[in-house]
Amino acid sequence: MTLDLLSQLILQKSEFRGETTITVTPESLHEVCRYCRAMLGYDYLLDITAVDHLDRSPRFEVVYQLNNAETAEQLRIKTSPLSSLQSLPSLPTVSDIWPGANWIEREVFDLSGIHFENHPDLRRIAMWEGYPHHPMRKDFPLEGVPTDIPEIAFSEAAPLKGGPFVTATTNTSPREREPRARQPQT
Repeated sequence: MTLDLLSQLILQKSEFRGETTITVTPESLHEVCRYCRAMLGYDYLLDITAVDHLDRSPRFEVVYQLNNAETAEQLRIKTSPLSSLQSLPSLPTVSDIWPGANWIEREVFDLSGIHFENHPDLRRIAMWEGYPHHPMRKDFPLEGVPTDIPEIAFSEAAPLKGGPFVTATTNTSPREREPRARQPQT
């Protein structure tokens, strides 16, 4: 792997146990990712995650894990800490480089509150629209926050026996406990 042509865009480079990590500015992220895909063969985006350093300002970094399927090399790209001039820190989307980034960026947006500029469909993926919080931030309380949404999905406890695919807990043989054995024979 040669990152020499990107040397002016790389703020820091480290190697540990055969893994390479580079740090770039948010402004150069898209250009670096495009180069890694086109020129270095990193054709597979494994993951994107946000790191919340609650005690620092600015507090967020975003980490991209890339893979070259032909050589099995991996590359980790970290952004320098993101400043939050608006309510949400932002980065350019890489979904135009790796289409699989679409859902991963939506997840990072939803749970950590990182905005991805020019994303084709940046909306919540786990929490409901209008939810005002980002649950993976370190300042989000462990017990959650009160909500006005009623407990629709879990209004009653699920039964532990009696369903068509639930085995009965008795001292009978496995054949007699099998759910289809309880069905009336026709």
